[in-house]
Amino acid sequence: MSKNIQIATLGGGCFWCTEAVFQEVKGVVKVVSGYAGGNVPGKPTYREICSGLTGHAEVIQITFDANSISFEDILVIFMTTHNPTTLNQQGADKGTQYRSVIFYHTETQKVIAEEVLKQLQGYFDAKIVTEISALPIFYEAESEHQNYYKENTQQGYCSFVIAPKLATLRKLHADKLK
Repeated sequence: MSKNIQIATLGGGCFWCTEAVFQEVKGVVKVVSGYAGGNVPGKPTYREICSGLTGHAEVIQITFDANSISFEDILVIFMTTHNPTTLNQQGADKGTQYRSVIFYHTETQKVIAEEVLKQLQGYFDAKIVTEISALPIFYEAESEHQNYYKENTQQGYCSFVIAPKLATLRKLHADKLK
């Protein structure tokens, strides 16, 4: 069976968390941490992003084989492994750089994203505030932010913030894991 390679760009708070989640998903070929959605020209740095002044969100860009996992399934995993009901915040991480966002690459992705959010709304007590926007420029994050969880599993943030998200992933989506 030939591959049907597609790309999804998602922001669900700290990119270390979302990267770790999608590295475990069947059909995902590659996950790259980066930044998108800002209003400052040129490639931003992590320090600039953390200031909250550039308007960029921490995002991941997922390269996946749509013959193995659908964009809809990617979004369901995304929406159930972060809190899409908190505006500009995930846990203790606060600011627009931590917003919940789906940057679509095609009109089809936009339609699917709108439908998935509508379908999932009933499972949440609060209103889903996930932004759906056309992908602007994606900037790859610095090398120390790539593969972060796998290289730093004993670090406090990894143990207390990322590990519980992975536990949720394994509980809710065991059939979709590598």
